[in-house]
Amino acid sequence: MQYELKGGNFPVVVCQLESGEKMITEKGSMVWMSPNMEMETVGGGLGKMFSKAFSGESMFQNIYTARGEGLIAFGSSFPGMILPLEVAPGREYILQKTAFLASEAGVELSIHFNKKAGAGFFGGEGFIMQKLSGSGTAFVEVDGEIVEYTLGPGEKMIIDTGNVLGFESGVSIDIQQVKGLKNKLLGGEGFFNTVLTGPGKIWLQTMPISGVAGAIAPFIATGN
Repeated sequence: MQYELKGGNFPVVVCQLESGEKMITEKGSMVWMSPNMEMETVGGGLGKMFSKAFSGESMFQNIYTARGEGLIAFGSSFPGMILPLEVAPGREYILQKTAFLASEAGVELSIHFNKKAGAGFFGGEGFIMQKLSGSGTAFVEVDGEIVEYTLGPGEKMIIDTGNVLGFESGVSIDIQQVKGLKNKLLGGEGFFNTVLTGPGKIWLQTMPISGVAGAIAPFIATGN
């Protein structure tokens, strides 16, 4: 599979496939393709389908197979970027639950539940995440621009939860209270932040869709 990223602030990834190669998506994010691409919708087994339903994800996958050399493009659902990730044994990734766009067939997408009790009760969307494992190229949606850091062993980064796009599986996640009652009530940052601890790479996004929705909600409610 060869690919090219196009489209600026509304990006697409255009994939060129050899005969028999497959691509997988769960969002209905295919935007165009050559006529020799064959689509099949499948479920992931009862257990996987139940966990996906619980997490708010689609219970089904669309598999596109090239019958001869083929072309297929997948588009982002929000202004931002598309990040390619190379998945391999020992190189796995944990992502926010809406991040996965598409991947080669060797990549396995599963639900990742945060094991820290504090993050589970107070971490919001950080509690239920996605895990990429297996082998192949995966494409991830980024809300806004992307910033990458590499954390050393024990090194921490404190982040507003919605700005966490994902991290390597060696990074641990927890939550931390905002200090001070006045800061909690008047600071506008909520009561909790996400804490990521190395070692490993982390990817942060600058314009989470949850933040955009919160910013425009008062104008929708008032009609202004």
